[in-house]
Amino acid sequence: MNWLTNFIRPKIQSLVDAKEVPDNLWQKCPSCDGMLFHRDLEDNHNVCYHCGHHLRLIVKKRLALMFDEGKYERMILPNVPLDPLKFKDRKRYTDRLREAQAQTNLKEGITIAKGTIGGQPVVIAAFNFSFMGGSMGAGIGEAFVMAAEEAVKTNAALIAIPASGGARMQEGMLSLVQMPRTIIGVEMVKDAGLPYIVLLTDPTTGGVSASFAMVGDIHLAEPGAMIGFAGRRVIEETVRETLPANFQTAEYLRDHGMVDIVVPRKELHATLARILNLLMNKRAGRAAVKGPQQKSGNTAAQGSVIARPGSSNKAPTSQLADKASRQVRAAQKAIRVLKRKAVKQRAKRKKA
Repeated sequence: MNWLTNFIRPKIQSLVDAKEVPDNLWQKCPSCDGMLFHRDLEDNHNVCYHCGHHLRLIVKKRLALMFDEGKYERMILPNVPLDPLKFKDRKRYTDRLREAQAQTNLKEGITIAKGTIGGQPVVIAAFNFSFMGGSMGAGIGEAFVMAAEEAVKTNAALIAIPASGGARMQEGMLSLVQMPRTIIGVEMVKDAGLPYIVLLTDPTTGGVSASFAMVGDIHLAEPGAMIGFAGRRVIEETVRETLPANFQTAEYLRDHGMVDIVVPRKELHATLARILNLLMNKRAGRAAVKGPQQKSGNTAAQGSVIARPGSSNKAPTSQLADKASRQVRAAQKAIRVLKRKAVKQRAKRKKA
């Protein structure tokens, strides 16, 4: 029988092509452990068709889902220094960036796109968790400010979609500085009288949740999304209490007033279109009513931006720049005072 097994069988097997079966046809739901066929899962927008659990969705598919007819224009991200601190742990920071860029085909962990939702102009700043955990560095901060400036320039609403673990540790203090920078971008949009909406997705944590993600005019969230600052275990060890099972979920935050609406992914476009039409049409009506006042000089002269009572005719960006400069000067003055006090204390200790 050796000639059959050693000679004939290999010959027959060489004539028959072995079919390659992809290893990603099925996926297990992390919530109910149900098996999900990849085509059915994609048709259902990455939502489990057994239990309704919302799996993470890549930015490209999310933007196609949100914009009218899936059409939008991606904006070119600004250039920033790649590795200002020359950071290295087990790998160089530049190597980690190259790996993330190769895996995701993205320049940074954020995508800026503009288009329409419900016929209303919108600029979206969407995080990609696959890019270094969506961590916020100088590149993301600069891109977010650019999105805010584009929204003000085109009289469009700004929608932020965070999916991040927080600040990017490889950039140290520079990553933490992005927290107030993103707040300045949000204030630019609000000072222009434009809507700022946040769609909280899984996960939204750390410095992102402590900055622009929690200052929206309206907060939407996907079902089951984890939203918080510190981790659950850290909080439990600090307060020495057992937290509820649904702690730091979208539903828990809605029940406690931090989230306005928990929106299933299928209803997201219709919900955003309804909100934007209400806000933008109301804003257009106010602008039309205050038109005669604008001619008399009671409102700002730039575009359709309506100035607040008692405000100057400066653009919102100029006002923010002046405010930032005053804060910097005040901080410098406080530092000088503290230095003088420290010198006096050292002199007293030497005399003693």
